[in-house]
Amino acid sequence: MTATPAEMSAIPVIEGYDGADYYALMTRALHQILLEEGLLAPEETDKVIAALEAPRPEWGARLVARAWVDTAFKERLLADGASAAAELGFTIKEAQLVVVENTDDLHNLIVCTLCSCYPRSLLGQPPWWYISKSYRARAVREPRAVLEEFGMALPENVHVRVHDSNADMRYLVLPQRPAGTEDAREEDLARLVTRDSMIGTAQVSAS
Repeated sequence: MTATPAEMSAIPVIEGYDGADYYALMTRALHQILLEEGLLAPEETDKVIAALEAPRPEWGARLVARAWVDTAFKERLLADGASAAAELGFTIKEAQLVVVENTDDLHNLIVCTLCSCYPRSLLGQPPWWYISKSYRARAVREPRAVLEEFGMALPENVHVRVHDSNADMRYLVLPQRPAGTEDAREEDLARLVTRDSMIGTAQVSAS
């Protein structure tokens, strides 16, 4: 898994990409050795890769869009993320999924200060910057500065709340529904929701 050029250029200060190519090369080399020595079967690799790549941000986006159009579902999602996700056919394998809602007065930001805890069973693999030492440290220490580097300059009256994920609890942001989408269909709303908006480093735009 490597960062795309767009990701790298969008986050000039957040560290996390240096050395990525080296580790990717070492991973491929180790994989080849294991295959040649008969310690790993190709079908085992395919099975693991398929399991890792199955979840993707579009799954989380479906939850968000449903919450935007269905108030009762939104209440269930905020009360018990895993149970609400199961209603749409998604199995949350993490111990607990906590969904936090952005409002006019509150913006939520997700981080894992210890390692890279992330709702993988719903969003897939985290972006490189999420697991970087810089993001993990600075998101807690100076969240507004980090958000500004992602292009988000929040008004001073908006409180920023940082949530630290761990082995027992993973977080997902329910972003605010953008203005002008009152008549949009649920499937169209889901296309507006991005991975970063469910982490808290972006807002959802109607365009």
